[in-house]
Amino acid sequence: MFPDRLKTAQDGVQAALDAALAARAEVAVIHAMRYALKGGKRLRAFLVLEGAALHGLAAKTAMPAAAAVEALHAYSLIHDDLPCMDDDDLRRGRPTVHVEWDEATAVLAGDALQTLAFELCTDPVLGPADRRIELVRSLALASGAEGMVLGQALDIAAESAPRALTLDEITALQAGKTGALIAFAATAGAVLSNADRAPLAAYARALGLAFQITDDILDVEGDPEKAGKRLKKDIAAGKATFVSLLGIDAAKARARELVAEAEEALASFGSAAEPLRQVARFVIEREA
Repeated sequence: MFPDRLKTAQDGVQAALDAALAARAEVAVIHAMRYALKGGKRLRAFLVLEGAALHGLAAKTAMPAAAAVEALHAYSLIHDDLPCMDDDDLRRGRPTVHVEWDEATAVLAGDALQTLAFELCTDPVLGPADRRIELVRSLALASGAEGMVLGQALDIAAESAPRALTLDEITALQAGKTGALIAFAATAGAVLSNADRAPLAAYARALGLAFQITDDILDVEGDPEKAGKRLKKDIAAGKATFVSLLGIDAAKARARELVAEAEEALASFGSAAEPLRQVARFVIEREA
């Protein structure tokens, strides 16, 4: 059952992250890192573990990569929430890190979580050195100026642009901001196995876009208590989103189409990929 597999992944990743910080100095920045690593859906970690399973890798073998993507994701959320970025004071139902501590601690905690992610990718349990180096390279490309950071930069630039973004421009922006890290997670197992990444990369492209469209839908229709953050900020800011450009019904239809595309990309794996198909369905059925 998908909920049980997801819960197992969540618990395993949390234990791995707790262990990674267990011997660190008891100072404010470490406490802030631990705080930021609590909670969340852990879908990216789940993608790592299930993609690894498709290639015959045990969960314990892929766990450092699963923990790494969650550490990097947590860093991105801390920085996104800062006043100079998206300026949010609530995340996962709790005060954001810069509210709970201060802006300097939040910046440093995010920096340290980013470097922790790459440290985790060097864990020998992941396999031969050349595979670990390729994993580090993949994460760097997904998270840096060709991926997540580029997407965030484009998003910030759009706020002061003289015109609203087009649908193609939003799609490209979100392919970096949200999709690149999802693509890393989905293909990490193939990287570690030195296998063809193409099927899982195609799956991830569709999944990442469906995820963001659903986020835009939830920003309009969602429950703030379930989301654990403020909603309708994009509407208030007048930002172009998939919903503002397509309309709510067409956005939902497009998300369903993308889920079908994601599932089709997994055809070569047969029934072994069913957990990943369930992730795709969950992405558009979630309430947060």
